[in-house]
Amino acid sequence: MSFFYRFGIARSAPRLPTPKPVALAVSAMLLSGCASFSPDGGMDAVSAMTRERTGQAIERIPAASDAAALDARIDQLLVQPLTADTAVRIALINNRGLQASLSELGVAEADFVQAGRMRNPSVSFGRLRGGDDIEIERSIMFDLAGLLTLPLRRDIEGRRFEQAKLQAAEHAVKLATDTRRAYFNAVAAQQTAQYMEQVKDAAEAGAELAQGMAKAGNWSKLDQAREQAFHADATAQLARARQNAVAAREQLTRVLGLWGKRTEYKLPDRLPDLPPEPAEAGNIEARALQQRLDVQMARRDAEATASALGLTRTTGFINVFDAGYRNKSQTGAPRSNGYQIELELPLFDWSGAKTARAEAVYMQSVHRTADIAVRARSEAREAYSAYRTSYDLARHYRDEVVPLRKKISEEMQLRYNGMLVSVFDLLADARAQIGSVNAAIEAQRDFWLADTDLQQAILGSGGASRELRAPAAATE
Repeated sequence: MSFFYRFGIARSAPRLPTPKPVALAVSAMLLSGCASFSPDGGMDAVSAMTRERTGQAIERIPAASDAAALDARIDQLLVQPLTADTAVRIALINNRGLQASLSELGVAEADFVQAGRMRNPSVSFGRLRGGDDIEIERSIMFDLAGLLTLPLRRDIEGRRFEQAKLQAAEHAVKLATDTRRAYFNAVAAQQTAQYMEQVKDAAEAGAELAQGMAKAGNWSKLDQAREQAFHADATAQLARARQNAVAAREQLTRVLGLWGKRTEYKLPDRLPDLPPEPAEAGNIEARALQQRLDVQMARRDAEATASALGLTRTTGFINVFDAGYRNKSQTGAPRSNGYQIELELPLFDWSGAKTARAEAVYMQSVHRTADIAVRARSEAREAYSAYRTSYDLARHYRDEVVPLRKKISEEMQLRYNGMLVSVFDLLADARAQIGSVNAAIEAQRDFWLADTDLQQAILGSGGASRELRAPAAATE
């Protein structure tokens, strides 16, 4: 076990004025008390970073007296069917999880302001009596070591405050990404459920036709069983699609922070159309390293750790250095005035372990920053590859697969009208068309999800790896 040995040096002289070092310490203490909180609490910077990356700003939820205006804005946004941008806007001003993370800004700013203030002075008073003699000692001590390291400590906490702003912006950008994902999943699930309703109605009509033709002796029991099985399967798929639509909608509702009657918001009937052309990759890796919030946070963390290492080395030898004014009154003697200096001598603990720990933490932050940079480059490349592949697949289904299926259906209808094919052939073609339509909806949804992941990989803190798989209907 190691410890510091503390000792004090006191000097007394009759009726001496207050020493200049003490006056300077008092002045510095008063000046440090001028550190105050910012008017916006860091919200302006966070809102600007969020708007730059999502196109939408964030706001604090106001007090109860001002909540009516916010509620009116949300209700106005919910009048029309939601778009992806409208959903993000609602989430950024109404999601309580985001509002909770913004409270961390207040904690970081409080630490920053506290770092700009000196430690409170200590006052001591002693009274001794021996017979008729009374001795009184008074002193006031100021933390000179804290005064000398105040600029460095304030710089460290300032960097941490800036890092807290980046963390809040990262949370907001991630919320916007999660909202867009939930939005596209909800719209695609609703679109699939609506299509499966049409499939179920067609299957029901086919089953009734098969039953009637079987009674008339025009169909075999095998053909009738096939249509009835198709109808039963379509009914099960519709139930599954409806539940998927409910689950996706509830996930969107959660990120929007809505409840009550507001959960009855409307969604568009179909996903947005593909853009005319895909975005070019450009220098995507450089953009990610420059704009990604996790990269910026890692850099700020390394800088703050380096500053903390400097403070550790500065205070490693002398960690306590106090000075102050002292006077003494004694019966039958004039009052003595003087000053006192107090410091700790590192006789047993030379702070070598503390410095070594700070250096190890610094190297840890350096390696972590390099690791994040490597992952940022890789994630950006992977996200663009998924984006471009998803675009090509969605366009392929839109321009090739679905039109071909439609053409086949039209040709089958013509042949049926000409009595060249049977009703069974026509219904079999309708069943084959279902898989292609569902696959086209999934491909269009995957593109918009990949587009969201690409923006997160460049501007936020990385996107999830996305493996493109063949739709279940296509594999069957």
